[in-house]
Amino acid sequence: MRFQIALWTVLAFAISANAQNSELSQSVASPDATEIRITRIEAEQRALKSNPRITAAHLLALAARQVTRQTQSAQLPQIGANLTAVKAEDDSRIGAGALNPSVLYTHAGAGGTLTQLITDFGRTHNLVANAKLLEKAQQQSALATEQDILLATDNAFYRLLDAQSLLDIAKATVQARNDVLSLTQALTKSALKSQLDLNVAAADLSQAQLLQLDAENSAASARAELAALLAAPSDTSYRAIEDAETISLPPPLTQALLEEAHAERPDLAALESQVQADQKFAKAQQEQHLPTISAGALGGVTPVRPDGVFAENWYAAAGVNLSLPIFTGFRISAEAKEARLREQADEKRRDDLGNSIARDVRVASLAAQTAYQRIGVTENFHKETAQALDLARTRYKLGLSSIVELSQAQLQSTQASVEAVNARFDYLLALRSLAYARGLLAP
Repeated sequence: MRFQIALWTVLAFAISANAQNSELSQSVASPDATEIRITRIEAEQRALKSNPRITAAHLLALAARQVTRQTQSAQLPQIGANLTAVKAEDDSRIGAGALNPSVLYTHAGAGGTLTQLITDFGRTHNLVANAKLLEKAQQQSALATEQDILLATDNAFYRLLDAQSLLDIAKATVQARNDVLSLTQALTKSALKSQLDLNVAAADLSQAQLLQLDAENSAASARAELAALLAAPSDTSYRAIEDAETISLPPPLTQALLEEAHAERPDLAALESQVQADQKFAKAQQEQHLPTISAGALGGVTPVRPDGVFAENWYAAAGVNLSLPIFTGFRISAEAKEARLREQADEKRRDDLGNSIARDVRVASLAAQTAYQRIGVTENFHKETAQALDLARTRYKLGLSSIVELSQAQLQSTQASVEAVNARFDYLLALRSLAYARGLLAP
C-alpha cells in the first residue's frame, strides 16, 4: 500500500512537470513585447547607417578629397583684385625697410593680378599624385572601418543569440531540477528517499539557478554591446533572431585563398596607396632643387593721382619669372630624406600587415573547419545524454537508482545542450571571421 501511494505521487509530479514545461515553452516562444527583434543582416545594415566610427571615416575621406583639390589649385591661374588708397606727404621718401619704390605719393587705384605656373619640372604634378593616393588610402581605410564594425556587430549579435539560447536552456534546467526537488521531497516524506537525496537535489537546483543568472548577465551585456554598435540608447532591448543560414562546409585553405585576401583586404590596399603616396611625396620634396617658372600680369586704373607724376590713368604689365633656390640652409635635403624614411617605414608596415593577413586567414580557416566538425560531435553528444537522462529519471522514479546517478545525467544533458548551442553559433561566427580575414565581409 505504501509503495502504491509513492508511485501515485511520482506520477502526479511527472504530470505536473510536463504541464510546467509546456508553459515554459510558451513563455520562451513569446518574448517580451518591448524587445526589438532583429536579424544579423538588419543589425549590420543599422550599424553601417548609424555607427559614428563609420560616419567619421567617410567624413575623413571627403576631407581628403578637398586636400586633392587644394593641391590641384596650384596648377590653375590665380586671379586677385586690389583697391588701394594712400595719403602721403608727396615727394617724401622711404628711408628703410623693404626694396620698394622709395617715393611716396597720395593716390587711389584699383586693379587686378594674374599669375600662372608654367612649370616646376614635375613637383606640383607629384604633389597632386600624392594627394590623390592619400585620398584613395582614406577611402580604403573607411571601407576597412566598415568591415571592422561589421565584424564587431556579428560578434555581438551571435553572442546575444548564444546567450538567449543558453538562457532558455538554463530556465528549462531550473524547472526540471525544481521538479526533481519536489519529487524528492515527496519521496523523502514517504520514507522512500533519504535526506541525502534531498540535499543533492537542492544543490543541483542552486547550480541551475547560478547558470540562469550567468546566462541573464551574458544576454544583458550582449544587448548593451549591440546597442552601442548600432548607436542606439543603452537601455534598448534587442532580441536576436537567427537567419535561415545553412550549415555548409567552409572553403579549404589554399594558396588562392591567401592571394584573394591580399587582393581584397581594404586595410592592406590603404597601406599600399600610402606607400605609393610616400614615393610621390619624396620625389616632390627632392624636386624643390629645380627651378620654378611662372607668368604674371597686372593692370588697373588710378583715378586719383598727383599731376605730372602718373603719365596715364591706367597701368598694365606682364612678365615671366624664374625662381631657383641656391641655398636653403639644408632644408630641402632634410625634407627629402624625411620623406624617404617615412616611405621605408610604411613599406615595412605594409609587409608586416601582409604577413598578419596570411596568418589571420590560416587561423580563421582552421577555426571554421574545427567549428564545423564540432557541430556533428555535439549533436551526437546531445542525443546520447538526452537518452541517458530519460533512463536515469525513470530509474530514479522507480527507486532503482540514487539521486547521484540522476544528478550526473542532468549535468551531462545540460552540458551537451550548451555545447550544441555554442558549436552552432561559434561556426556561424567563424565563417564571418573568415570572410573578414579574406576582405569579403559585407551584409
